Amino acid sequence: MNSSVPRRVTTAAALAALALGGLTGTTASASPTATAAVAAPDIPVANVKQHLADLQAIATANGGNRAHGRTGYKASIDFVKAKLDAAGFTTALQTFSYGGSTGYNLIADWPGGDPNQVIMSGSHLDSVTAGPGINDNGSGSAATLEAALAVSRAQLQPAKHLRFGWWGAEEYGMVGSKYYVTNLPTADRAKIKGYLNFDMVGSPNPGYFVYDDDPTIEQTFKNYFAGIGVPTEIETEGDGRSDHAPFKNVGIPVGGLFSGADYIKTAAQAQKWGGTSGLAFDRCYHASCDTTANINDTALDRNSDAIAYAIWNLSAGSTTPPTGKVFENTADVAIPDNGAAVTTSVTVTGITGNAPANLAVGVDIAHTWIGDLIVDLIAPDGTVYNLHNRAGGSADNIVQTFTVNASAKVANGVWQLRAQDKASSDTGYISGFKLTFP
Repeated sequence: MNSSVPRRVTTAAALAALALGGLTGTTASASPTATAAVAAPDIPVANVKQHLADLQAIATANGGNRAHGRTGYKASIDFVKAKLDAAGFTTALQTFSYGGSTGYNLIADWPGGDPNQVIMSGSHLDSVTAGPGINDNGSGSAATLEAALAVSRAQLQPAKHLRFGWWGAEEYGMVGSKYYVTNLPTADRAKIKGYLNFDMVGSPNPGYFVYDDDPTIEQTFKNYFAGIGVPTEIETEGDGRSDHAPFKNVGIPVGGLFSGADYIKTAAQAQKWGGTSGLAFDRCYHASCDTTANINDTALDRNSDAIAYAIWNLSAGSTTPPTGKVFENTADVAIPDNGAAVTTSVTVTGITGNAPANLAVGVDIAHTWIGDLIVDLIAPDGTVYNLHNRAGGSADNIVQTFTVNASAKVANGVWQLRAQDKASSDTGYISGFKLTFP
């Protein structure tokens, strides 16, 4: 993962945002995906770990790293290409220049599927010069590779065309992926219906973070993790710092997974996921100790399976947009310390009749002591539904979807999220408010 892109300053390290396609204000969009006709396979984590061992061996034989412009990177790209060529993919090396050195992207297409509807998965393959980069980003690259090989083993015949990419020079500011996107003709960009990014999916003190950019892709990953009983959070630590950003910037729907880098795991996250609070998700981030010893096998296994689940589901089924609408506001609203209540709102339109009995209310509030907060949903007619009433003590942040029976209320109109801080010393703000109508 590239560290050169500035990160948003937040009031809490574990801040998560409920953004929809990177837009602020009120938006509407279709949500969850259709079920795939063919079940996704279980990805053998032993296979993924063998790819990591091979990348480690490449780094060891080439000065200890696999960085752009170094022999270890070219050996890494050749290694992945050979695997894919043998599995029946059509592969192409794309070259670019950066810092006086030749860089390489690898693009691999699986035969078949609608060429006008492409689902693309990608990972950066380069490391920093300080170390072999086995978690960052051998883990994403190896998991993506094994998912592609699983497509070949299954001889998958998806409705949509499958493409995979391994990017060079990400650590210098997503150089390779920017080059790929910039050089795609406009018509070809429009054919990519989703880009899935996997950057660091085996962190040793892991979290389970899902990008919140495209609602269909986001929900697909959440469905997988819900199915295995693993809670997730919205990913913000690496937002804009990895290879999904160039795709997102030209309007391509994006999503992905992340297990954490140099941010610190909170006590609430350790209680939820295990591991050690007060330590970084990856203490070897961009360091020489990012070796095969720097991988959590459980996280690597779960994320690899989630990648396959998304590829199988997003490339199959009807191309008709699914039912359901999402209305969201991601404009920040500061919450005064021990002060007056503040609100943010969405305007619901195009819904016939009343709201559902299972109205999903997505709340994202960054705050360093949620026991200070009262949070309410306010219907268009002024009816108040309490969502949170000073519970949670010293825990950070409310990032949660509440279910409200609003079936007695007309759906269309202005819905508000109201938050009030009722004690002194800790501060925060509303970062996102989302209503999902099934």
